[in-house]
Amino acid sequence: MITVENLSKTYNGNMVLSIENLEIPNGQIFGLVGNNGAGKTTLFSLLLDLIQPSSGFVKNNDVQVNASENWKPFTAAFIDETFLIGYLTPEEYFYFIGELRGLNKEDVNVFLKDYEEFFHGEILGGKKYLRDLSKGNQKKVGIVAAFIGKPKVIILDEPFANLDPSTQFRLKKLIKNFKDEPEVTVLISSHDLLHVTEVCERIVVLEKGKTVKDIQTSEATLKELETFFSEEILSDAAQIPVSE
Repeated sequence: MITVENLSKTYNGNMVLSIENLEIPNGQIFGLVGNNGAGKTTLFSLLLDLIQPSSGFVKNNDVQVNASENWKPFTAAFIDETFLIGYLTPEEYFYFIGELRGLNKEDVNVFLKDYEEFFHGEILGGKKYLRDLSKGNQKKVGIVAAFIGKPKVIILDEPFANLDPSTQFRLKKLIKNFKDEPEVTVLISSHDLLHVTEVCERIVVLEKGKTVKDIQTSEATLKELETFFSEEILSDAAQIPVSE
């Protein structure tokens, strides 16, 4: 279970995240949505100990992430291309991640066979460095690398961005497969309400750093989210002064 307690992050006196309590049970595919600046990436960065909290803490399977590194062996993530090593080829990067996870090259090659459809002939064997790949293909590499070694917790920030429609469809299939693995918890942030409602069992909405909705996904969820964000637009418009 991932547990967030009295977690906050402040920059230059401005509160960008403030979550009193949030629990994500093992085996859940969890979605996080919100507008730009809502605090999604800040929360994920705190979950990964990339930044320090101003108060409170995050526990990942009973390990406080900013006090111990014992959560790292069972946790994987892809936030953006800074997680990649630009001077490596995709194969070299996969082997590097595999070695960190205790896998040899043969193990990794067997693992990668399951992702040939997702790669669509654009990743392996091209002899390109990661830095020379398109944003979409860099994302493919980062996402699949996060799956290596059977981690118990997988964190993906905006995984559908920069992917073409066919690849988005393939990615949704891959994420849905984790529903058959009750020990694997997947956390996804996204601006795309349709994609996140299709793959996530639960969705939390962040607004100005706070949780404002916590929804168990159903057939009505997409409409509920669309209504929430459309009403937010109308509310913001009502607050804009009209010049005479």
